[in-house]
Amino acid sequence: MSRHLPRAGRTLLAGGLAAAAARAAYAALSRRPPGGPQAWARTNHRGEPVTLLEGPAAAAAAAAVSLIVPGLPARSRAALALAGAGGAAFGAYDDLKGSGDRRGFRGHLGALASGEVTSGAVKIVGIGATGLAASVLVGAGQGEGGGSAADVVINMGLIAGGANLLNLFDLRPGRAIKVALAAGAALGVTSAGAAGAAPAVGAALSVLPEDLGERAMLGDSGANALGGILGAAAAAALPRAARVTVLAAIVGLTAASEKVSFTKVIERTPLLHRLDMLGRRPAAVGASTAPGGGESGGAGASAGGESGGAGSDGGVGSAPPAATAAPQ
Repeated sequence: MSRHLPRAGRTLLAGGLAAAAARAAYAALSRRPPGGPQAWARTNHRGEPVTLLEGPAAAAAAAAVSLIVPGLPARSRAALALAGAGGAAFGAYDDLKGSGDRRGFRGHLGALASGEVTSGAVKIVGIGATGLAASVLVGAGQGEGGGSAADVVINMGLIAGGANLLNLFDLRPGRAIKVALAAGAALGVTSAGAAGAAPAVGAALSVLPEDLGERAMLGDSGANALGGILGAAAAAALPRAARVTVLAAIVGLTAASEKVSFTKVIERTPLLHRLDMLGRRPAAVGASTAPGGGESGGAGASAGGESGGAGSDGGVGSAPPAATAAPQ
């Protein structure tokens, strides 16, 4: 990217490139879906078909553009890309292989303790490992003192925790993307934060119409990748005190998700409900909860309790296409 462009212009250019790349990737994946279209097909609460392909498209674009976004050290750019690639790969695995029998940290880790390796457990370990590697890269890019053990732990929590937390919001059309945009705006108070968040924000914005229109969903692949990149952006841009505060919020919300329904809280809070409904189709009159209801979208691809799996837009999450759709 040209060094003659103002820093803000280069950041906007990075976001624009991610948006264009995400649209191109979505079109290409839609034409030739890996494994065939049925592997990515789901049915939402309205009984309408949706696809999971939005997620891999946004994830691939955001991770690729992260490698060239200006304003950050090379190691930090590599950390952004690694966080996105890890979230995308392990999220896609849970999207396609998850069954929905186990949900939440307790469900997946409990199964693992009894000798059962679930797709969610694979994802927890995989995103944790890539989060650790990305954290080490971020620390190395921050110079002297940036790679201390404490910083590595904090940054790993931001990256892996951010990947999981965004997926916890992936339960209604557009919700996870709106949260990602809000996080990107918050990171934009610093130039490094704006640069790190730009690829995720650009890719998310580009697929928002598909998400709100209930034609496609982020799924675990998209939500985990975008959340991981935003976490890595926070790790690379924020001072330690701010990172600890953000990590505490991530841990608190993740713990709360085991006991509290985010959707119910949003629906009971007028401002949050208005924001949540912005751009969405109104709920069908007389709609009822689908069999197997609750808020869980599928295989618990999110490690937290309010697991959306790939059911971001009310689909069946990571459950097989023939499974019953969860409510949106």
